[in-house]
Amino acid sequence: MIDRAPGPASKLIVALVAIHALGPTEVPRLLSDDLDLSQGQLRVRRPGRRHLVYLDNVTYELTADWLRERHRLWPFSSNPHLIVSQMSAMDTEGPAVSRGTIKNIFAQLGVSAQQVRIDRVFHEAQLTADPLHLMRLFGISEGTAVRYVQTAHPERTGKPLR
Repeated sequence: MIDRAPGPASKLIVALVAIHALGPTEVPRLLSDDLDLSQGQLRVRRPGRRHLVYLDNVTYELTADWLRERHRLWPFSSNPHLIVSQMSAMDTEGPAVSRGTIKNIFAQLGVSAQQVRIDRVFHEAQLTADPLHLMRLFGISEGTAVRYVQTAHPERTGKPLR
């Protein structure tokens, strides 16, 4: 899916959702200051908490590619957001890219960003069956992690499937 995304920004957006299960509303709000490429980390600001994403090799390279492309296209952009577009890069108010931009990228791939995110967390739940692992990896709440594990492993709950 990443390879089918058009351009460095789109590829990074798809990776952040498909690998790290960031939400389609979180990606536009990421700030450049929250990226520490030397440590391979990206801080995700969430209401009432923060989540630290450890960049895998693929996402690290896509991030570096995007930063090079961003600098090439808009070397004097003062927009504080990590992901910018032609419309937002030079806007002095520093707006985030629109959620519509994220939606359009995934629409071109024939899937919604939210479904990709859900599938990613569910796949990990199938592999680990460990809610604590899901909480650490994706920064999700305890209740959400438990529901994913219960859905992935209904035989462990003793409850019949609906």
